[in-house]
Amino acid sequence: MPAKKSSKTKLTHTEQRDLDTKIQFIEGLVRRDPDYVDALQLLGDHYTQRGLFTEGLHVDERLARLEPGNPLVFYNLACSYSLTDEFDLALQSLNQAIALGYRDFKWLAKDPDLKKLRAHPAFLELKEKIRQLKK
Repeated sequence: MPAKKSSKTKLTHTEQRDLDTKIQFIEGLVRRDPDYVDALQLLGDHYTQRGLFTEGLHVDERLARLEPGNPLVFYNLACSYSLTDEFDLALQSLNQAIALGYRDFKWLAKDPDLKKLRAHPAFLELKEKIRQLKK
């Protein structure tokens, strides 16, 4: 599962309308099968692209319960927490993602969804941990 597309992507009116249609369709799938992981992953991604960060966070929290060993799920959860200004929880989720094997540190360093988190003072500790892992 790739990391989510950035929340900073500018969408045209047509793209917004198409995304809203996709969201409605996938919400219907998830209503029928609340544990449909692939649909939930798409739904969370689409919510984030659409700027619906709280909805995306709820999906990512559900995915973390369904996929507790998936590092990308916890990376995306960290992104959602960062986008909703829950920095302590974002750091916990990033630490979990790293503990589970997440290693795309180049993307982590530039992912716009983590911009506010990277500016947070508590991020320095995680940055040092990442530096040690790179050695």
